[in-house]
Amino acid sequence: MTTQKGQIDIKTENIFPIIKKFLYSDHEIFLRELISNAVDATQKLKTLVSTGAFKGELGGLTIHVEVDKKNKTLTVRDRGLGMTGDEVKKYINQIAFSSAEEFVKKFKTKSEAEQHNIIGHFGLGFYSSFMVSEKVEIKTKTYKKGGATKPVRWECDGSPEYLLEDTEKEDRGTEIILHIDKENKEFLEDHKITELLNKYCKFLPVPIQFGMKTEYEPIEGKKDKDGNQETKEVKVPNIINNTHPLWKNKPAAATDEDYKNFYRELYPMTFEEPLFHIHLNVDYPFNLTGILYFPKVKKDYKLQRNKIQLYSNQVFVTDSVEGIVPEFLTLLHGVIDSPDIPLNVSRSYLQSDQSVKKISSYITRKVADKLSEIFKKDRKVFEDKWDDIKIFIEYGMVSEPKFYDKAEKFALLKNTEGKYFTFEEYKKHIETAQKDKENKLVYLYATNQEEQFSYIEAAKERGYDVLIMDGVLDSHFIQNIEQKFENSSFARVDSDSIEKLIKKEDEAPSKLDDKQKEQLKAMFERNINKEQFKVEFENLSESDMPATITQNEFMRRMKDMEAVGGGGMMMGMGGLPDMYDLIVNANNPLIGKLLVEEDEKNQDNLIKQVYDLARLSKNLLKGKELNDFVKRSVNIIE
Repeated sequence: MTTQKGQIDIKTENIFPIIKKFLYSDHEIFLRELISNAVDATQKLKTLVSTGAFKGELGGLTIHVEVDKKNKTLTVRDRGLGMTGDEVKKYINQIAFSSAEEFVKKFKTKSEAEQHNIIGHFGLGFYSSFMVSEKVEIKTKTYKKGGATKPVRWECDGSPEYLLEDTEKEDRGTEIILHIDKENKEFLEDHKITELLNKYCKFLPVPIQFGMKTEYEPIEGKKDKDGNQETKEVKVPNIINNTHPLWKNKPAAATDEDYKNFYRELYPMTFEEPLFHIHLNVDYPFNLTGILYFPKVKKDYKLQRNKIQLYSNQVFVTDSVEGIVPEFLTLLHGVIDSPDIPLNVSRSYLQSDQSVKKISSYITRKVADKLSEIFKKDRKVFEDKWDDIKIFIEYGMVSEPKFYDKAEKFALLKNTEGKYFTFEEYKKHIETAQKDKENKLVYLYATNQEEQFSYIEAAKERGYDVLIMDGVLDSHFIQNIEQKFENSSFARVDSDSIEKLIKKEDEAPSKLDDKQKEQLKAMFERNINKEQFKVEFENLSESDMPATITQNEFMRRMKDMEAVGGGGMMMGMGGLPDMYDLIVNANNPLIGKLLVEEDEKNQDNLIKQVYDLARLSKNLLKGKELNDFVKRSVNIIE
């Protein structure tokens, strides 16, 4: 072949600046694209060997990545198919550039938001190299005997002009040489390339070497004076990827230890072991493999997200999977790999892709089936892990109706005694005692067993059972299941007096008339924070506390939901205020004595004491007010 200079047949002006700026939102993606092409060329050659179409010597197939800081080049070299000069013209100059031209035409007609949605639809992996380069070279030699008289070299500086000429190349395959431009010189740093290779190429199916690394091997027959084995430094190829990750195995061929070791490989900085795993393996109606792990979720569950890695044929796509997998599964860790997931597309495109939607539904079903299997196989194990896994289950039941339908059979409720019940079991457990006078079943719950201890005890004294709902999502979960449970309601145990929470009969008679209540209300209001507390009277038993503090169930739920997102925004940037009811027991003897106490100072001290005792039981007494309460208590005792 004689040297050829030519112009690529494109009609769109300024094609390269648009590719350079907008092809991918992250310029670093170019390395993934080039190595993916090298892997593809290698895999295709292996296929030709398996079919007998190629009978030559296969040899080593390692892909090499090399940095030359002096010459400012980054090279990706493979021993795959290679190309003839005619193939370079076809696949580089014609097909890829026509795709690039189509991309640019569509790009120019879209709004800014739509532009990002079409990026990557045109198979422009090779041209991502121009995002970081001032010039790109290709040196290639075909695998075909007699397929070309000589290897060829192609060169382009980012304009429509190119150079194609014969060159010298002994080995089969292709090398792409990027002449890195000034704006992207970070890609000439070893640590940056190592970072990108670990991010995008960690599990590619062909070995990828980036330089050499130092290892220590034992020196046979040599030990030091302490009897320790002596070693020597040796240089070995630095292979950065695991070519056969665990998710490619059949589930039956992997042990529990294999799954634990693979979890450590995925998350080397995580020291806690996962609770259990799910191995995905399906080939119809789509191809999907992967391993999902249930981790122990911390209090701030938002920190758990972006731990699922999405792959397409072992090529990393993204770890931002919101909208691609159901939202509740973003709390899981692990890997999903499917060739049906488009590689070079935006995340918003993935979210609308029909294959991705089917995969999402399948994963949801598979997770539900796994949880159901564990529950049925060993309920004790399931109960022991419930506190750690309930956030996944509650999140799924709140956000995915199909998951709720399966999960309601194994989701558990836990009471303050530490006993676990399915929904159906708990309904039977309380349906005799906790129906109110209108035959409505009332589920009592506590969010803090210590702080709400006195309220829990008051409920137990009346034969009621109290659930413990102290998870970060329980406020949303209660709201959700309350709507599904027929003729039922949920009430936090401290949201009203126990008689009002489960009304069994009409209110007991009061020992105080309306005039006396008004008189007492004025006394209380001059001694309490009226902005935060509203005085209410109830006719409780004489043995009940003289005053208790409750918070309206609706307002408190809104505050709880506001704390985890999804409620309270109607109050503006300040959020919902803390408002409470001070319930004064009209039948407690101490309250009656306040009316006959003639000394106003004594009256005020007693009211403050009653008020502070109620606040103390709710953990609302702090700082100076707590100190004043202690001093007043000492004076009363003296």
